Amino acid sequence: MDGLFAQLITAAFLATFIRSLVPLLLTALGGLFSERSGVVNIALDGLIIFGALGGAVTTLLLQPTLGAAAPWAGWLGGALVGGLIAWVHAVISIKYRADQVISGTAINLLATGVPPVILTALYNSSTESPKVANALPLWGVGELRFSPPVYFAFLAVAMTWYVLYRTPFGLRLRATGEQPGAAASMGINVRRMRYTAVILSGVLAGTAGVFLSIGNLDSYVRNISAGGGFIALAALIFGQWKPLGVLGATVLFGFLQALSIALGGGDLLPPTLVQALPYLITILALIFTGRSRAPKALGRPYDG
Repeated sequence: MDGLFAQLITAAFLATFIRSLVPLLLTALGGLFSERSGVVNIALDGLIIFGALGGAVTTLLLQPTLGAAAPWAGWLGGALVGGLIAWVHAVISIKYRADQVISGTAINLLATGVPPVILTALYNSSTESPKVANALPLWGVGELRFSPPVYFAFLAVAMTWYVLYRTPFGLRLRATGEQPGAAASMGINVRRMRYTAVILSGVLAGTAGVFLSIGNLDSYVRNISAGGGFIALAALIFGQWKPLGVLGATVLFGFLQALSIALGGGDLLPPTLVQALPYLITILALIFTGRSRAPKALGRPYDG
């Protein structure tokens, strides 16, 4: 136990914790926008994967001409890919009023099948992309050096809180997710608000994917999300669909993921239990937040 405690107070563990936290935080904030507008977004895991693939492929395609600037274009490319896939979910859910859970599940299934096809066509490999010559730069000191999406993630918490509670857009967004009929009677374009929110969720989840592929690693690898989108969705529920609640929940889940990595090389717990620890705690968190208050119109198509 003394050895474990010593591991937990090191800069290396703190760095692992932050790297585990950031993709969950970005994705959960994205899910917050979508679900506060009334659209269930179970596709978050697929959006991470598509964003990671888009970031890596864009960087690889542009690095011969842009050089060290290519990863920044890769970030933009990954975010746009995430937004594009989220737009598909929005069209299916909002325009065609399909079941939102089924639409999201379909996107997650596509995320398991489409990347291998693209990788095989481009790089003759179905599991990973080539390594990028230049990944996103690292800022910081010592072991606490992180790529820009890390700093953006924490800034996004403050921005999300401000937008949600201090701007007309946030007021319209919350009204759309609670009482879309009343919102429409006040002149709010409910469909436009929902499209905007869902696409924004894709941009943020895509950014989480970019962090994983060219901000934390230097290539896209198969199953790069490791189920992070589902943990982020649980964090969103556990955090009561509020920015600061989401931050607290993702801090907890990020710590558990980092703890599982720290315990992985020890004899304190069986390795399989260590690997399952974040997912087990996620399930327990959902059980104990079973009565959390979701937006009233969440999952309901708008008929107006």
